[in-house]
Amino acid sequence: MPRDKSIKSILIIGSGPIVIGQACEFDYSGSQAAKSLRDEGIEVTLINSNPATIMTDPVVADNIYLKPLTYESIEEILKKHDIDAVLPTMGGQTALNLAIKCDELGLWDEYGVKMVGVDINAIEITENREAFRDLMERIDIPMAPQAAAKSFLEGKEIAQKFGFPLCVRASYTLGGAGAAVVYNEGEFDKLLTRGLHISPIHEVMIDKAVMGWKEYELELLRDGNDNVVIICSIENFDPMGIHTGDSITVAPAMTLSDTTFQKMRDMAIKMMRAIGNFAGGCNVQFAVSNDENEDIIAIEINPRVSRSSALASKATGYPIAKIAAKLAIGYHLDELKNQITKTTSALFEPTLDYVIVKIPRWNFSKFDGADPQLGLQMKSVGEVMGIGRSFQEALQKACQSLEIGRNGLGADGRELTNQDKILYSLEKPSGDRLFHIYDAIKLGIPFKTIKEKTRIDNWFLRQIEDLIHLERKIEKHKVEDIPKELLFEAKQKGYADRQIAHLLRCLESEVYSKRNEMGIKRVYKLVDTCAAEFEAQTPYYYSTFEEENESVVTDKKKIVVLGSGPNRIGQGIEFDYSCVHGVLAAKECGYETIMINCNPETVSTDFDTADKLYFEPVFWEHIYDIILHENPEGVIVQLGGQTALKLAEKLERYGIKIMGTSYDALDLAEDRGRFSRLLKELEIPYPKFGVVESAEQALDLAQELGYPLLVRPSYVLGGQKMKIVINDHDLEHHVVDILNEMPENQILLDHFLGGAIEAEADAICDGENVYIIGIMQHIEPAGIHSGDSYAVLPPYNLGDLIVHQIEDITKKIAVALRTVGLINIQFAIKDDVVYVIEANPRASRTVPFIAKAYGEPYVNFATKVMLGEKKVTDFKFNPNQNGYAIKVPVFSFEKFPNVNKELGPEMKSTGEAIEFIKNLRDPLFQKIYSERNLYLSK
Repeated sequence: MPRDKSIKSILIIGSGPIVIGQACEFDYSGSQAAKSLRDEGIEVTLINSNPATIMTDPVVADNIYLKPLTYESIEEILKKHDIDAVLPTMGGQTALNLAIKCDELGLWDEYGVKMVGVDINAIEITENREAFRDLMERIDIPMAPQAAAKSFLEGKEIAQKFGFPLCVRASYTLGGAGAAVVYNEGEFDKLLTRGLHISPIHEVMIDKAVMGWKEYELELLRDGNDNVVIICSIENFDPMGIHTGDSITVAPAMTLSDTTFQKMRDMAIKMMRAIGNFAGGCNVQFAVSNDENEDIIAIEINPRVSRSSALASKATGYPIAKIAAKLAIGYHLDELKNQITKTTSALFEPTLDYVIVKIPRWNFSKFDGADPQLGLQMKSVGEVMGIGRSFQEALQKACQSLEIGRNGLGADGRELTNQDKILYSLEKPSGDRLFHIYDAIKLGIPFKTIKEKTRIDNWFLRQIEDLIHLERKIEKHKVEDIPKELLFEAKQKGYADRQIAHLLRCLESEVYSKRNEMGIKRVYKLVDTCAAEFEAQTPYYYSTFEEENESVVTDKKKIVVLGSGPNRIGQGIEFDYSCVHGVLAAKECGYETIMINCNPETVSTDFDTADKLYFEPVFWEHIYDIILHENPEGVIVQLGGQTALKLAEKLERYGIKIMGTSYDALDLAEDRGRFSRLLKELEIPYPKFGVVESAEQALDLAQELGYPLLVRPSYVLGGQKMKIVINDHDLEHHVVDILNEMPENQILLDHFLGGAIEAEADAICDGENVYIIGIMQHIEPAGIHSGDSYAVLPPYNLGDLIVHQIEDITKKIAVALRTVGLINIQFAIKDDVVYVIEANPRASRTVPFIAKAYGEPYVNFATKVMLGEKKVTDFKFNPNQNGYAIKVPVFSFEKFPNVNKELGPEMKSTGEAIEFIKNLRDPLFQKIYSERNLYLSK
């Protein structure tokens, strides 16, 4: 059946600011859906309040509304545009909840808008746990004993009936908010009260906990003709009891028998058909008993594009959101082409001849007082994905992608050897448990004990044990005499040269030379959806160590863009926004674009963003091999945050051209000591400072500078380990803490300007000329990280004298640093003097906010400046702003009930929203201003 021709205009509802449990995977889904619908000639209108995403950029939709996700905003859009249909399945739980509310208020009926891609009754059934359970019973799908409680008394009666342990979950929430496994009455009472409070319908589901069972997910697509395809099977490395967003996951499923898989497949299709008649994506979660019976029970079904859909799309190469959007407007699967092969149909189920491993990324250090133990409530802030020919290779590559100071799983001298701590970690899982499983096996803790405490399947544990056996073989050799077969096996199992060098007690460069001498070289394989049965047309690659290389190098001039790796607090989706625009700009300049990144949640790792995608760790060895293979004109590092910047020194050392601002200028700005000396030469005011390398030096310097002091390490993002101290005891403690975590870093001590106003400027420079894009003023005074501050664009009460000083200083610094591309400078203003806090000659967190406020994606032009294709004098900037834009930080403190919520120099927000006001008398501004001042006074 061809598409529904009556649909000429569609509204897509986004997911709002990034919070733990609902992150940029929905930015990816929404962007793909919009692109897919526009390809059909449909006008796409998009509403989202998140300025940091590419989804809210003019390149994605015809009409963008950066507005709060409320029914009032929806009605405003419906009055202005003739909308035929709404697609609410691309914005997570937030979009679904809003769509339901609009439906209840009769908005869709009033304006003649039909809901596509989902059945409203299906949403109601899946969110109403009691109705869902009744339906599953009718279609003979087993579930764990479960009941709904709408009051404290009801909950207590259910607990008495089922017995402990119990799983408590609040209805209609995202990311497992309010969910936990409880083992006694005291814990239960506390969680029951909290769950009833946070559920929008004051309902809590209570399940008999099936602890230790294995957890699986299936991603499905169905069309209007009831054709169903299983896109991907995903197995959780961690057993039931840990939220799937916090679990290491593997695709395809590794430990499931074919008989059980077929049974699970049939159950998933049966469930999808039973909940409603809709065309689109669906995610189904199951638990399987960890024994030879492999009993299956259903956990839940999500009749929408889910958190796992982005992962499944990147794992298989099958663009779930793009196809789901086509199905929503009437197409059938057999009428659509497979986007990778371009010849087979979308009704063709993907087949993988490789393995992917996803590992979450946590930021517990940002939440002082947070409980790091993992459970049913999601706590991770990002994730990475590794692709390999085996589970072991994919696992090592995923570990190399995490950017947590590890070179992979093991073989880096950072093993934990305290048996009691290891055993505690195995039983009370946190973000380090994978590494502690390795440590436990290496230490000789009995397999039976590890299995009992973790309940992880034997197959996964044996795979890690096999890596340790391999390491012991390698350790018997030196780099001069290691057999080729052994070195080749280590590389095939994902070991980095660095790890092998640790085992052989030599330099990384010696291992690199040795393997090249032996002809052990990295090759690149296509992600083709069909295990090479059909030729792939889309250049989406991963590396391995085999004979055949499938990445054909062209003779076109090329540019490599280094991505920003996993999302984390301080380095989020804002940098992916810049990377995507960097790719688009380089394409416009005639370059073949090559993206290297390892984040499955983002638009930059979509296979049709760049001309070539290498889904690889942003890790030196992988980067260098790709550069040698592709021989690009140069590499863009200033768009990918600290992840990319940290590789600049090695690129420079190896003679690889860095496009735009030089490594020396980047280093000068990052090295707080060198930068402050530059300011002194330029006669630009800055706080009194000093650089130290020990606690003793810090105490001596404090006597000279005077308290309060701002203490911060060099080469970090998001204010990591930045703190204001007011006495010797606090200073000594914090410096020792920094040196323990970052032993190579210098530490900068600034005299803190208490009560100063904070502002920042973004500009473009071509080395000679400077164009200031915007100046923002923070509502909070200096001392609270810029990422956690409300910011107003343009400034709301800086006088002309101050603004002129900021403009003059920005131009001086940009030229002095020989900036070619973007620069962000942060200022503190006190007693009418403008002091410079720091300068970042790269894309900053502020880029997408200013771009959305002014309606100008200026990072595109800045990239052309980096490439030498444009000068600042060519820039035509016509901001369409009328009034003020306010950046609103968004926090996820509710995930950590006992956390210290006090804001300071270290960033804690997970996302941001944008608000527009016409003047400073606007009630919104007055409310924000008074509330923040009240907070600060406390």
